[in-house]
Amino acid sequence: MIKKGVYAASLSVINSNGTLNIEATISHASNSINNGLHGAFFFGSTGMAQLISQNEKKELIAKIASHKLRKNFFIGTGNNSLKENIDLIKYAMEYDFREFLIMPPAYYKGNTDEGVFEFYKKLINAIPKIKVILYNFEKLSGYKFSADAVIKLVKNFPNNIIGCKDSSYNLFENLKLPNFLMFPGSEAKLLKGLELGCSGCISAVTNVTHSLARKVFEDFENKIIQTKNQQLINVRETFDQYNLISALHSFLAVRDEKYKNILPPLILLTKEKQKELVDKLNNLKFISEKNLAA
Repeated sequence: MIKKGVYAASLSVINSNGTLNIEATISHASNSINNGLHGAFFFGSTGMAQLISQNEKKELIAKIASHKLRKNFFIGTGNNSLKENIDLIKYAMEYDFREFLIMPPAYYKGNTDEGVFEFYKKLINAIPKIKVILYNFEKLSGYKFSADAVIKLVKNFPNNIIGCKDSSYNLFENLKLPNFLMFPGSEAKLLKGLELGCSGCISAVTNVTHSLARKVFEDFENKIIQTKNQQLINVRETFDQYNLISALHSFLAVRDEKYKNILPPLILLTKEKQKELVDKLNNLKFISEKNLAA
């Protein structure tokens, strides 16, 4: 069961032939958890979910179902098709997964609150036992949840809509609902969110800031003076200067070539930009063996 904490939208490791390296993808998520994260979400935006086949997603789900960190693993869907969302979720629920991070369908612009409500309504009606974490990311989906839209969904489906990942950052400061998890989508918002009553964060860059983000989280929980939050913010803001997926793979590929493969239209940073990124992180005293290990 997902609870308060620091989570990654976990990377997907890709083989040279463009297929998903399932074992390496699971190993990456496991190492992130062992280095500080409370959990990892497979098949979010950072995991290139919309570029990975349904069959590969199912194969990974079957593999992680018996993993020793099973309770720390969570599933996104990354599908636009309602039918494919339902199919993947039903498959995952056969392995006793119950909580899913689900973005509204992307591509078609001008989505309305009514249309998005209908999408989640049909999903929940098809799978009444599902627990949904809404994914608010206008940049990719073309739709931004309003507070009213979230409240309507929670009111109509109080046993199903359990939280929100807010990567549009218009909800986490002001939307307060009982028994509702709120996760800003950046560790740069982690401490501020915690101070406002949020649940932690679900972030792309925690794939590498895992131990640093956990330190900020634990210091808040234990009422210890913060000594690492500004460094955490600075590291996140450095990655934000680039395409996040490209930057994360390029950064990790410095030490491990398995990260050098990425699915088009995404590409790695140029050698010049990769060096620039690494130099900036060195200047922040961020790079260490642990941060580059995966």
